[in-house]
Amino acid sequence: MIKVIVCGGCGRMASKVAQLIYQDNELKLTGIVESPAHPDIGKDWGAASGQGKTGIMVVDDLEAIIQDTDQIVEFTSPKVSLQHLEIVAKYKKTMIIGTTGFSGEEMAKMKSLSQNIPFLFSPNMSLGVNLLFKLAAETAVSLGDSYDIEIIESHHRFKKDAPSGTAKKLAQEIAKAKNISLDEVGIYGRQGIIGERKREEIGIHSIRGGDITGEHTVMFTALGERIELTHRAHSRDTFAHGTIQSIKFMEGKPASSYEMKDILKI
Repeated sequence: MIKVIVCGGCGRMASKVAQLIYQDNELKLTGIVESPAHPDIGKDWGAASGQGKTGIMVVDDLEAIIQDTDQIVEFTSPKVSLQHLEIVAKYKKTMIIGTTGFSGEEMAKMKSLSQNIPFLFSPNMSLGVNLLFKLAAETAVSLGDSYDIEIIESHHRFKKDAPSGTAKKLAQEIAKAKNISLDEVGIYGRQGIIGERKREEIGIHSIRGGDITGEHTVMFTALGERIELTHRAHSRDTFAHGTIQSIKFMEGKPASSYEMKDILKI
């Protein structure tokens, strides 16, 4: 049985992951970590989430409970995720991070801290989205430079970062496949008299509203036609189930960095 701690386990995304872990016969939920100011600190996680008492208390100190676990799953903030990664690296545990909104500097720190542990980072745990990363990159290469590339992402009004980590990952995978620098060609929204679109641009646009779970469209547009690759998440369940698959995939893995594409074998 794989023992798992969920950090951010009272949040919208991680609470669903925690529920699935608790219900899975192959997994054991051994801890829920939240910020010190969270109102559920010190409470029984199950009782606080409406599932009845579980004996799993919500705590604010990962290090206090980390020894009795195999894996740590993280859905918090970039700053907190890196703090927890330092602790995980110290105890040589396995870690999965689904947090989004990391800066370039924070990504570099993440890479450094995770070098000696089994580590999986994905801005989107959906298997379908991770297949979209591959399809978008392959399409960009196949179509060449005669098609304009635009990425549009839509999320609920509560999402704090923009563009989404998924949209940035899509742009990164496309730029990598085309052997160009996203820092040089990425355009994040447009306003005013900007002149004609440059051929090499990759446009990235964010929509926030209501309860949109998550939608991503990559548009390849030429004179006379448009190709669109779209992924729509109908609920958070798709991300949560992808996380469960990640946990099971990571069991027993040697120290290295992994991605969702390793689960898909693509």
